[in-house]
Amino acid sequence: MTHQTHAYHMVNPSPWPLTGALSAFLLTSGLIMWFHFYYTLLLATGLLASAMTMFQWWRDVVREGTYQGHHTPPVQKGLRYGMVLFIISEIFFFAGFFWAFYHSSLAPTPQTGGHWPPTGILPLNPMEVPLLNTAVLLASGVTITWAHHSLMEANRKESAQALLMTIALGAYFTYLQMSEYSETSFTISDGIYGSTFFMATGFHGLHVIIGTTFLATCYIRQQMYHFTSSHHFGFEAAAWYWHFVDVVWLFLYISIYWWGS
Repeated sequence: MTHQTHAYHMVNPSPWPLTGALSAFLLTSGLIMWFHFYYTLLLATGLLASAMTMFQWWRDVVREGTYQGHHTPPVQKGLRYGMVLFIISEIFFFAGFFWAFYHSSLAPTPQTGGHWPPTGILPLNPMEVPLLNTAVLLASGVTITWAHHSLMEANRKESAQALLMTIALGAYFTYLQMSEYSETSFTISDGIYGSTFFMATGFHGLHVIIGTTFLATCYIRQQMYHFTSSHHFGFEAAAWYWHFVDVVWLFLYISIYWWGS
């Protein structure tokens, strides 16, 4: 950056926004074809194109921040603002599901039998797998904080251990949720209860998978010495995202599993 007289990152021309837009178009078109005609080739092509775009785009961002020195303090400040705004948008995303749940559960209609849960729905016991999942996610919140503080103290060994524990807990949560879904007596098509339950918990499960992948990428980057005690925004962003996932689950557990049952 010796040729620049300012600390801001002027991004070089990149093909990835274009390929990202095209792959998103393929993905949505493929979903429509799959829903209506059970045709999966377009969907698979869109998924592959999206994955390749994300991998190469984020690879370029890692290069710019780690090797080329473009992520100066002012640039990192902008990235932090961007991550905060993204998490706020995610909060509103989940707020829609909670709104639908409380709209239906606080004033049950005759169609639901006049009470909640609706007639014919046997809800899951909140004291069994959902409680274990809550403990797993709360424990992962502790381990990711441990990893972050170890990284700030330049203790790479402890940071790597805590990060691996967080990844393992995230994978365990996903396994438990899959086993829970296989045992439910209702489906997503069972009225408003099934719709709100599987949409809210399913999208949260997707966020756990994304967060686990995010943390696994951070673990690989840490093993490659990409992070220092003062320059590790990629790890910070992953930790913020994981804490957000934890908090959403607490609201889901209290609202849908415990109160809603």
